[in-house]
Amino acid sequence: NEGNISEGFRRKCATEVFQTMAGYDAAIANYLSSATGSSSQYSFYGTLQQKLRYGENPHQWAGLYRTGKNLPLGEMKQLHGKELSFNNLLDLQAALNINSEFEQPACTIIKHNNPCGVGVGKTLALAHKRARSTDEQSAFGGIIAINGEMDLALARDMASFFTECIIAPGFSEEALKLLAKKKNLRLLKFDPEKFKKPTMDIKQLSDGFLVQSADTISLDVRTSKVVTKRVPSEEEWQALGFVWKTIRHVKSNAIVFANHEQTLGIGAGQMSRVDSTEVAILKAKKAGLSLMGSVVGSDAFFPFKDSIEALAKAGSKAIIQPGGSIRDEEVIEAANKAGIAMVFTGVRHFKH
Repeated sequence: NEGNISEGFRRKCATEVFQTMAGYDAAIANYLSSATGSSSQYSFYGTLQQKLRYGENPHQWAGLYRTGKNLPLGEMKQLHGKELSFNNLLDLQAALNINSEFEQPACTIIKHNNPCGVGVGKTLALAHKRARSTDEQSAFGGIIAINGEMDLALARDMASFFTECIIAPGFSEEALKLLAKKKNLRLLKFDPEKFKKPTMDIKQLSDGFLVQSADTISLDVRTSKVVTKRVPSEEEWQALGFVWKTIRHVKSNAIVFANHEQTLGIGAGQMSRVDSTEVAILKAKKAGLSLMGSVVGSDAFFPFKDSIEALAKAGSKAIIQPGGSIRDEEVIEAANKAGIAMVFTGVRHFKH
């Protein structure tokens, strides 16, 4: 170009330089803020990984950004299917977050960022069967995550249902060939060793934003305070451990009925806790699952005894909840009257 650089090229280079430096400076500033405990400023920065067709709805712009060198969602790679959507990515994150709670074979089915079924077992096939049985109706068009390699038998089982996405650490050649016959089914592979739960939660306000650390607190449920006359049995303690790992991932108000192997009824996002309880009971009834002898997890305290009476009538025998209501004594009395064991964790898991 006769030794000349166009203004357009200079602007392009200047943009790349300042974007690079902005990300570098933001990383240093955030590191120093964390090290010194200073929170007067907070910066976040990402590099566009993929433009998405649209956001939650077709009229919204969206893009997938990465915050470091690694690809999001444990170096996730798409093996088959149409382009991922904004909603798909949110649900995939939610599914992997839940599965990461379990060491044994586990399966999670997500719909609209809520679990509609979580199961564990000696095999992935059994875990999937349990997860799907929680709410097969809601699982239609959902996101499935498993924490082990997909084999042909499990692929055959999953292929009989309409599913948006399946994510796994790997697929056997036969399983991939079978599932790839469904042209719209998105098949994704991720690396469990590189998968990390989010460490921060950021939400935008008008002319501002909220930042909080992610809800990653761990708890041995057996250290919880037993507040009722009856103490949980060994099997109930195991079930309480399972349901407490699940409840933090359900939108508030959240109520989950479960045993030690699967969710049995999930009530999510209701405006009152008794509504969530009734929804969970209704879901279990529609799925043909018995709640006799089940345990219940609640993301926050029970403000009234009405939920206790409802879940007792449904057959639940143990409850895990944070406690802390001004009516705790009334709630404990209702549990004692019903012969239910109840433990207080002192830890709340609101999710909005």
